[in-house]
Amino acid sequence: MDNPFVQDYVWPGLWMLGGILAVMLPVVLAVAIIIYLDRKIWAAMQLRRGPNVVGPFGILQSFADGIKLVLKETVVPASANKGVFFIAPVLTFVLAMVAWAVIPWGYVNGVKLVISDINVGILYLFAISSLGVYGIIMSGWASNSRYPFLGGLRSAAQMVSYEVSIGFVLITVLLCVGSLNLSDVVEAQRNLWFFIPLFPMFIIFLISALAETNRPPFDLPEAEAELVAGYQVEYSSMTFAMFWLGEYANILLMCAMLSILFFGGWLPPFAFLDFIPGPIWLILKIAFFFFIFSWVKAAVPRYRYDQLMRLGWKVFLPISLGAVVVVSGFLVAFDLLPNKG
Repeated sequence: MDNPFVQDYVWPGLWMLGGILAVMLPVVLAVAIIIYLDRKIWAAMQLRRGPNVVGPFGILQSFADGIKLVLKETVVPASANKGVFFIAPVLTFVLAMVAWAVIPWGYVNGVKLVISDINVGILYLFAISSLGVYGIIMSGWASNSRYPFLGGLRSAAQMVSYEVSIGFVLITVLLCVGSLNLSDVVEAQRNLWFFIPLFPMFIIFLISALAETNRPPFDLPEAEAELVAGYQVEYSSMTFAMFWLGEYANILLMCAMLSILFFGGWLPPFAFLDFIPGPIWLILKIAFFFFIFSWVKAAVPRYRYDQLMRLGWKVFLPISLGAVVVVSGFLVAFDLLPNKG
């Protein structure tokens, strides 16, 4: 036990591994649950019952689907580039998981629940979300088929377009906080959640998050009406499941970012509710935003591709860029720039 190697490397490594599993396993479990909830919400808005056979109220349907996909044969097209074909879903899934490393869940008994509390947490998330497009492009190209290739091209253009406006929205938040650390972003909202003074930025971020995760009404990369299933057409079995896991993990991540950037993260809405642990508040806020994602999926028709591009480049980009100027000017004029030393 007194071995310096054990003290300096083994125990910290085991502690880090435990933290990673403590976040990764609940995220994978949450994905299974929200897929079920997504189907239930969609069914309720269409006056259907949704999953209702496997388990009470159909709650085990996602697990049954997962077992089915694991047991199925993985079919690889003869003309596909097999190496890239298999790397693409793994890359999508891994990037969706590693992004959760910097999400702070609040304090329990004075201990901050976060795997890595780095000072550039927002920059890290922005970098990881930017890399997410590669998995989809690789899957579209490696399948060597028309529909996946068109879906990959659409996704590349769409995600790059909306990352620009997301970046400017993040800058407006950072100007108000003076730090790239996500915990500092939450602490800066103790008196006023940012969705009130930055409400237009909140709306732009919410809609851009829908486009960034290829959710309806911006699900053009996998539009079944034109592209059958887009970049996922040639995938089956566990490779298909990894795309689904990655997609829904990214949706949860965007919900977590909305909660942290604009809705106070783990902070309660009122001081007298402080007795409820911070992680519970963050989970409730993530669930609320996921309901909005599901509600939009059921209520809003799909955009045309030219409308999608016009919204990103001619509406969101000028507004978010103008907001950076207005917010920075306001903070300078009234000497409100935060001083982080």
